[in-house]
Amino acid sequence: MSRFWSDIVHTLTPYVPGEQPKVSNLIKLNTNENPFGPSPKVLDALKAETNDVLRLYPDPNASELKSAIAQYYKVDEANVFVGNGSDEVLAHTFAGLLKQDKPLLFPDISYSFYPVYCGLYEITPETIPLNDKLEINLDDYHTKNGGIIFPNPNAPTGQLLSLTKITKLLERNTDSVVVIDEAYIDFGGASAISLVKQFPNLLVIQTFSKSRSLAGLRVGFAVGDPALIDGLERIKNSFNSYPLDQLAIHGAVAAIEDQAYFEQCCHTIIATRNKLSQQLTELGFEVLPSATNFVFAKHTVENAEEIALKLRENSIIVRHFKQVRIKDFLRITIGTEDECQALVDALQQILTR
Repeated sequence: MSRFWSDIVHTLTPYVPGEQPKVSNLIKLNTNENPFGPSPKVLDALKAETNDVLRLYPDPNASELKSAIAQYYKVDEANVFVGNGSDEVLAHTFAGLLKQDKPLLFPDISYSFYPVYCGLYEITPETIPLNDKLEINLDDYHTKNGGIIFPNPNAPTGQLLSLTKITKLLERNTDSVVVIDEAYIDFGGASAISLVKQFPNLLVIQTFSKSRSLAGLRVGFAVGDPALIDGLERIKNSFNSYPLDQLAIHGAVAAIEDQAYFEQCCHTIIATRNKLSQQLTELGFEVLPSATNFVFAKHTVENAEEIALKLRENSIIVRHFKQVRIKDFLRITIGTEDECQALVDALQQILTR
């Protein structure tokens, strides 16, 4: 620790991202990256922008990208905010919308950046326990609050809430902002963006990192009422007027315009996920219903941490969490069909020793 730190730095427990080992011939199923590369049209767009134009600042409003997102989701540009990955969009949301007198509600098992942002922005959190099936029960959120945030599907559990349940929450929670973090929605759910015009306190956040294979480009966005978006813009322009670079803007536009490639990748991942879930079940795992590009599974006999260590010995890495309620589970990213089969083959050997 440094005596030169600001006081708040001493109180922070930073977010720990998934491991990114520099090892060759590794099957990496721990950080929910898309196993397929970006659309070829994205690569063409990036090449087209790799020229003298990079000496210039990018459009601070990323208007071309906002327009593409607005057209895709059938909203107005005034409903769209963009940022450097959905984590930055979340950070601005916490700072600009969720720092209130009453506590912020979110699930006890959820995206672990939420409590980090609460610490950074001095927001009082109140965690709401998942039920015995590790599901979010929105009836439990019917209490006084300064805001509500949850992923849908939830992470790391992968389970999905219906728009009917979300609508009921919004109908009764009208005095604070409800933020739905839809990082994985394209792998089996219906987006709550369709509800934005009906509920002015709803903000939906998405990312290009997962379903559009652009984790390395860092593009995220939010869709909500213009008043919410204006609040985020004020925070953004008080922090960094140029959060998206020229390559990110044009690459993301190309990604959202290549609908056929996007759908093909999502359909393949969903099919592979369903196959892997069945194979894991046959190996003695309990697999939670998933609407994401990962599965959350626990073996009925073997220790999860030991399984993860043995998989690593076979050059396969998966994510193990040490939280008490989920320490028996492994989060396994859906890789290519060959990668998932290699995982199953390794598990068969591990579990029969």
